[in-house]
Amino acid sequence: MERLFDSFANTFARMAGSPAAFLICVAVVVAWAVSGPFFGFSETWQLVINTGTTIVTFLMVFLIQNTQNRDGVALQTKLDELIRSSNAEDDFIGIEKLTDRELIALHERCEAAAKKSQETLEKARTERKRRGHHDHRADRGSSARSIDP
Repeated sequence: MERLFDSFANTFARMAGSPAAFLICVAVVVAWAVSGPFFGFSETWQLVINTGTTIVTFLMVFLIQNTQNRDGVALQTKLDELIRSSNAEDDFIGIEKLTDRELIALHERCEAAAKKSQETLEKARTERKRRGHHDHRADRGSSARSIDP
């Protein structure tokens, strides 16, 4: 039953997000609007579009949430495997289950490490300049520009 629903949800979500589905919806709305004068813009005429859009929206919420949940789990699993198989810290595996406070603390730890790395790079650049070393990337850029007409 679960596989059947997953298959249905994926197929329907893909179809619902297609240009053809959008054009069909536009056509339905235009047909509804054009039919207004024939029905005297009655309350029943308005109720038809309101009820239809409410039902479609209600059902689409569940289909979209199902596909989002599955995509999220698949993405997290892929990221966890990349983390596990790399030199990255295993602390990051499964962080989607942390509380907001724990996530913020981990984010601040990452920001501090990035800032420290940036400071180390800046110190190394400053030291190279002090010793008279040139930035070879800048040399390559200027020579490439002088070759072009």
